[in-house]
Amino acid sequence: MHFGLTEEQIAFQDSVRRFAEQHLAKDAVARAHDERFPWDVAKLMAENGLFGIMLPEADGGQGGTLFDAVLAMEQIAYVCPRSADVLQAGNFGAFRTFAEYATPGQKEKYFTPLLKGETIAAVGMTEPDAGSALTDLKTTCTKDGNGYRLNGGKVFTSNTEDAGVFVVYCRFGPGVNGIGSVIVERGMEGFRLGQPSRYMNGETWCALYFDNVFIPAENVLLGEGGFRKQIAGFNVERCGNTTRALALGEYCFRQAKTHAEQRKQFGKALMEFQGLQWKFAEMRVALDSAQLLLYRAAVGAGDGLPDAQQIALAKYACNQAGWMASNESMQIMGGTGYSQDLLIEYCVRKTRGWMIAGGSLEMMKNRIAEGIFGRSFSQRPSK
Repeated sequence: MHFGLTEEQIAFQDSVRRFAEQHLAKDAVARAHDERFPWDVAKLMAENGLFGIMLPEADGGQGGTLFDAVLAMEQIAYVCPRSADVLQAGNFGAFRTFAEYATPGQKEKYFTPLLKGETIAAVGMTEPDAGSALTDLKTTCTKDGNGYRLNGGKVFTSNTEDAGVFVVYCRFGPGVNGIGSVIVERGMEGFRLGQPSRYMNGETWCALYFDNVFIPAENVLLGEGGFRKQIAGFNVERCGNTTRALALGEYCFRQAKTHAEQRKQFGKALMEFQGLQWKFAEMRVALDSAQLLLYRAAVGAGDGLPDAQQIALAKYACNQAGWMASNESMQIMGGTGYSQDLLIEYCVRKTRGWMIAGGSLEMMKNRIAEGIFGRSFSQRPSK
């Protein structure tokens, strides 16, 4: 078993790091505290082949693998944590679901602006009464002539103020097999956004409202019976969440290490104090072991989708490691880490959110247990 990267992977890693250091390092702090989506970064990434890394070349992508996208994400986040969100939008989430399930006509229509960094796609999943219990969603899509009518709403959708297209989970019929998804474009009649709400990490989201929105037949991404395919595609979204959480933890670890080497108290460097040495040892173990689980899941996916059990293990470990490393780094750096002059406190807020988003840690543990015992465990009351 070989744990090293290939020469090609190392060369790709180096090229992404050079790009990040040249274009993203200088304004990393300001970018993280700017509420606006960094469209300038999106266009730069698109011009440098960092969008559509996993997309086949025939569809305008780079023809790479999930592992290639993970390697790129790490290098971007090590230099500019906020820019990792941009890479996420151009490779994971709704983008990857498009790549896996879109028709040739849908790809032709939507991929060009996405690959150019001119727009981004968002996923509308969660509803007020359907969060972890996603199959309880009530947004409906009913047949109407040569199309459908979409009614309902979504909450907690990322990038709502900036996305040009939305992949919306909806119900074509009863039960799990009645769930699918449609493509909704900004500006469609009957589609509107609610007032912005703010997360702890500074990002905003708006509720999505669908009032008899007409959905042409060609905008159906996955019809009835598509739910399990959608969740399989969503495992790539989870991989992006997982990678960013781990990478931001590593970013903080490196900042704290430099601080501990240079900062002196009581006449000696902070790294000389055993209490802090143990913190660094614990962070290193957590980050390294979580990275191995992430790499296993990404490599195992090849040019397809990751295994649900492996990505659940990786997400749980990386979310925990990223949060622990960023939080401990802030403690080590004291007032300096708590200040918004650096990005440690920003990373604390970001990594905390990923322990909820994309499947909470509790849901990941449920999924892991199902893999262990080879069966599902219903969380619903017994009938």
